[in-house]
Amino acid sequence: MHQLALYTFGVLKSPLTDPGRLVREFHESGGAVYGEVARHAGYVARAEATDRGLGARTDFDADWGEWGEFAVPAWYGKGRTVETAALAATLSLWTDPRSAFDAVYTGVHRTALNRRYDWFERTGHPGYVFWWVPVGTIPTWQDGVSKLEHLHAHGPAPHAFTFHHSFTPDGERKIL
Repeated sequence: MHQLALYTFGVLKSPLTDPGRLVREFHESGGAVYGEVARHAGYVARAEATDRGLGARTDFDADWGEWGEFAVPAWYGKGRTVETAALAATLSLWTDPRSAFDAVYTGVHRTALNRRYDWFERTGHPGYVFWWVPVGTIPTWQDGVSKLEHLHAHGPAPHAFTFHHSFTPDGERKIL
């Protein structure tokens, strides 16, 4: 049995500490988006820092437990400090691509997705990647980065794919 890992990454137009309206809107939408996604059929789990509020100042400083050390793609260059970090990343597990697709393209996540170009830079890099892992395996942030960088460099493959170019756990091409 397998489950689907999903890594998402975006470069924000301004640092997370920017008090401006756009960053504030992005942050304010997060609770509703994560809450609805977590209740969606097919959702298994997502990486959450174990020490948020206990001194972790950025995702880079946080303890992610089994999900490993926080990592970002090589093309990210805005900074890693509280003052300079301008990114949003998620790492999650799903039962199947259809469930993830439905969660991403419906409800409050769809509303937020429609605003992505208000908040995020257009980098020319993919914003997400899927890959299959055996049930019980926790993917790491570095796994997600490696898969996303592979997708960018080589296109979809059974070990790094998108909704539109997806694969079964056996490596067969699948149309969603």
